[in-house]
Amino acid sequence: MTVSVTGTGTVNASGTGISCSSQCSGAVPAGTSVTLTASAGSGYQFVGWGGACTGTGNCSVTLNQATTVTAQFAATTGTTSALTISKAGSGTVTSSPAGINCGTDCSEAYTNGTTVTLTAQAASGYTFSGWSGPCSGTGTCVVTMSQARTVSATFAGSTGAAGCTLTRGTATSPTFASSHPKVFLNHAATKSCLQTLLANGTSSATRFKSMVDSQLAGGNIYGFEPWYAALMYQVTGEQRYATYAIQQTDAFVASEEALINANQRATVAGDSYLEVGPIIGSLAVVYDWTYDLLTPAQRTRWINYANQAVWNVWNYQQAKWGNTTYAWSGWSIDNPSNNYYYSFLKATMLLGLATRGENAQAQAWIDKFRTEKIGNQLVPTFNRDLTGGGSREGTGYGTAMKGLWQLYDWWERSTGERIATLTPHTLASMAHLMHSIVPTLDRLAPTGDHARDSTAALFDYHREYLLELISLFPQERLSGAAKAELDASSVPRMTQYFEYFVDYLYEPPQLAATALTDLSTTYWGSGTGQLMMRSAWDTGAAFSNFICGPYTESHAHHDQGSFVLYRGNWLAYDANIDSASGIEQGEEMHNLVRITQGGSTVTQREGASQCNMLALADNAQFTYAVADVTPIYGGNAAVSKVQREFLFIRPSTFVVFDRVATASGTSRVWTLNVPGTATQSGSVVSYANGANRLDMHRIAPTGLTAAISSRRVEITDSAAGQSLFLNVLGTNGSVSSATAANGSGTTGVSISLADGRSATVRFSDSGTGGTLDLTAGAGLSAFSGALPTTVTAPPLFRN
Repeated sequence: MTVSVTGTGTVNASGTGISCSSQCSGAVPAGTSVTLTASAGSGYQFVGWGGACTGTGNCSVTLNQATTVTAQFAATTGTTSALTISKAGSGTVTSSPAGINCGTDCSEAYTNGTTVTLTAQAASGYTFSGWSGPCSGTGTCVVTMSQARTVSATFAGSTGAAGCTLTRGTATSPTFASSHPKVFLNHAATKSCLQTLLANGTSSATRFKSMVDSQLAGGNIYGFEPWYAALMYQVTGEQRYATYAIQQTDAFVASEEALINANQRATVAGDSYLEVGPIIGSLAVVYDWTYDLLTPAQRTRWINYANQAVWNVWNYQQAKWGNTTYAWSGWSIDNPSNNYYYSFLKATMLLGLATRGENAQAQAWIDKFRTEKIGNQLVPTFNRDLTGGGSREGTGYGTAMKGLWQLYDWWERSTGERIATLTPHTLASMAHLMHSIVPTLDRLAPTGDHARDSTAALFDYHREYLLELISLFPQERLSGAAKAELDASSVPRMTQYFEYFVDYLYEPPQLAATALTDLSTTYWGSGTGQLMMRSAWDTGAAFSNFICGPYTESHAHHDQGSFVLYRGNWLAYDANIDSASGIEQGEEMHNLVRITQGGSTVTQREGASQCNMLALADNAQFTYAVADVTPIYGGNAAVSKVQREFLFIRPSTFVVFDRVATASGTSRVWTLNVPGTATQSGSVVSYANGANRLDMHRIAPTGLTAAISSRRVEITDSAAGQSLFLNVLGTNGSVSSATAANGSGTTGVSISLADGRSATVRFSDSGTGGTLDLTAGAGLSAFSGALPTTVTAPPLFRN
């Protein structure tokens, strides 16, 4: 084992005799497990391991071969400064010395005096426009570090959009095609567009075609659907694509028929018919797009199977396969807010449209979709419950609404009737998702269950969600901003083969240019209860999501009144991110005041009256919200008051005040989840994530101890009566000091901000609301008076 030390400090390796302050090595029997401990010298701190070890904690290594470990110690606070890249457009900025690859890693702490050279590389279809901040021009940017610096890099599109500009439908009633194709491609401009994209060698078209060709050549592409091949048949006219689509679909139908003939349940019924949309949808599209090549027997068999599957969905108590009844739960057949519902709609709509005129039940499926489900159920529900867009299932399962946008679009292109605008929820959902994406544009605020990926990383599904909405609303100013966000994100094109069709079908048309900076930095989705705020539309901005609203869906969490904080990385997060399942819903996973009684958590209740946002204001100086969380406990006698006031003092500081009154024998636990282990110095709890830092100044109550464990900070108050928690959370050193400033009947704090401003905020101990005195520096007042007491949603655009 060889240990190499940089800086001033010592590394001890248990059981080896190695104690190293520069470079040393020793022979260790193979198979030995060694624990290395790093101890910083005076004036230094341990920065982290390299080689066979990572992180900053003790490192355990089992030696089965020659192994090298490096340990880096750096001078303590005051001798390093953060260099942050703010990036607009699509491209990458890298640094020398290494540390920045932005991309996704856009901030690094360098020792003062270090000369850092930054290089910009534009992505395909973009050019580098230049630097701003400490640098200018388009060459390399050279910065000598002496203080925290932000360098902006701008990349501009070098060519116009490759997509086709299509005129959206305006009809208020549907017109049905009388010959095949009857679905989507009967819209002549759409088919012509797709053919043009392929003929011009547009990358989205050629990637999709190459993927389909690979499958036809014997590939086994995950998630490949037969309709992909049928699409290439319609675009190219090459019969080999149709032959493959028909063979695959017919073989599947035959396998289902074998089960049905044996009075067994067909596979499409699995997981409460969750996959009926993709399965029957693909069958219906292949039927439509290859109709002339199907035999009469195939047409009949496919229709009979699909009719039974869709009938079983809507008639769950009488569902049958063959001669056997297979009743099922009917889960969410009447719940437009649930992801299953969109799968059911897909099967119903596509089967009806594709087989109309050849299937005696087709019109019934069309009526079921358009009148009973969309007109009489979904639209009224969304208009009542989902003001501001988004999904009550959260940013994980709620992404399933992408399937709904596709149905809106395909119905319109197939029939001419525009149903996307029957509810404002559709367009609002574009803004809702855009604001849910964190400033580094590579992940989302992790609301609700995230079973596929617990980290809530930005993925192809989110790109699909926005591209489909852009296609539905090409004339909207917001669509230009959505395209700009996608172009600059970690998913500028689809990464998964099974999603290639989206880039092809929804290649963005020429859109009016809209910069992200034109958008407001705060968004309130009252239907989901998400209040999203950021200091700016750049990668180094501070971001928070504060939740107060309904809890009505099974994939939602016990997170009412909670918040997350992000700056360059998570500083305070939903601990579900680090769970194995992505479905850890309990109060302890969220940043809120947890109530315990008899050793158990008093839980928030699904279906209880919602958390009420009592006040909301947003301006250039601050964002302020007051949440009454009490109703979500469903009248539990242990809970008489749970209120949280949340103040974002722009650009970097958050003040959180809680009033919690509970019955005797209970404890109130103020909970903060962080991605690592926090440290404590006096009344300040700190956590650093790379070059970014959170400092929580504990103001009230006094006399309590903050219990710090791995990834969690808890402050427990078990005294009788009401708890008044007041905490100030600064990011990247934004708070110089914070001291109590209580008044008569108020709990308050006086804050000195690192940028020279000061703030004094006091909250009522008994009622809601308070006062704020905020200076603008040089003794000038930015705001002085009572905090707002009404709810005013921020505008969509800043101007």
